[in-house]
Amino acid sequence: MKRITMLMAALLLLSATSAVAQNQVDKQGRRQGHWVRVDKDGSKIYEGDFKDGLETGVFTYYYHDGTVRIRNTYTEPGTVCTHEAYDENGHLLARGTYNRRNRDGRWMFYNEDGKLLKECDYKMGVKHGRHVVYTHSGDTAEVTGWDNNHRHGRWWKRIGQTGYITGTYVHGGLEGRVVEYDDAGLMVRDGHYKNGLKNGSYQYFENGKLTVNESWNAGVLVDRRVLLLTPNAEYVSVFDMVCLMPQGKAKVVVMLKDGSKKVTHESADVLYDRLGNGVFDYANRKARVLVAREQVQGIGKDSEGRDILLLEPQPDFLIFPDEDGVKMVRSRQYEDDSPLDKIGE
Repeated sequence: MKRITMLMAALLLLSATSAVAQNQVDKQGRRQGHWVRVDKDGSKIYEGDFKDGLETGVFTYYYHDGTVRIRNTYTEPGTVCTHEAYDENGHLLARGTYNRRNRDGRWMFYNEDGKLLKECDYKMGVKHGRHVVYTHSGDTAEVTGWDNNHRHGRWWKRIGQTGYITGTYVHGGLEGRVVEYDDAGLMVRDGHYKNGLKNGSYQYFENGKLTVNESWNAGVLVDRRVLLLTPNAEYVSVFDMVCLMPQGKAKVVVMLKDGSKKVTHESADVLYDRLGNGVFDYANRKARVLVAREQVQGIGKDSEGRDILLLEPQPDFLIFPDEDGVKMVRSRQYEDDSPLDKIGE
């Protein structure tokens, strides 16, 4: 037993002496030769060679269990290296070049199955050049040009199986025309941008038919005209609408500011998708009744003492707000900075 203990002590001493012999510094304090760094448990952290304090050749970093985590192969000591990163199961995750600790040139990123996920160009640490994202099946998902960490140049992104959207970025903002097509090759939207903001015409299509025609000015919506499937199939501005009330599964009554009504023969779900956000709120969610927020005047009572919504102009049918509808009216009271004095009358 004593001999075994002495042998173990000798082995530990030899190991320590070997480590000291490896991790050498010269008179100027520069690391030289082969170095091995371990943690407090004795697990190897990294291993590689130094020359005059600079990494040279192959430097390998490890997970706690000894699996390779990073392998850097230096082509210029301490400056330029080919970098490979692995997961704990040994799968390659990334490969590229570091230049003075900056990503430089083409980088490739992979999933755990070894399939290419991204292909990215860098210039001394910033995105510069072409970036490509791939689907799990290997198809191209998105292609973007970059310049000095800003999207710049043509942009293409897959939508669905074969549909796509494409446009042009200029120093981080969309510029000019942007178009989108569905899997059937039919146009879904066709819009224009200036300095990254919607500007000018912006149109949406359903099955190739124009359903929404917008006008924008430097990111501000000027008008939004939506298709109503009336007998004449007409386009009406959402800013001319007061309220919308479904009647059955395929009929919606649309009240307009001039007091007239339009009856559209389509489901509320289809029509409401065209209306956009910011103009309408639900007065009664279960009944699917929408009202233009700006036309709300307050809450009154009908002849039976029930709460009814007051609008301008008042439709020729009654709207009974639910709890959320009442909250919407009260919130309008504070938005206007002027009380809706008919509330609670």
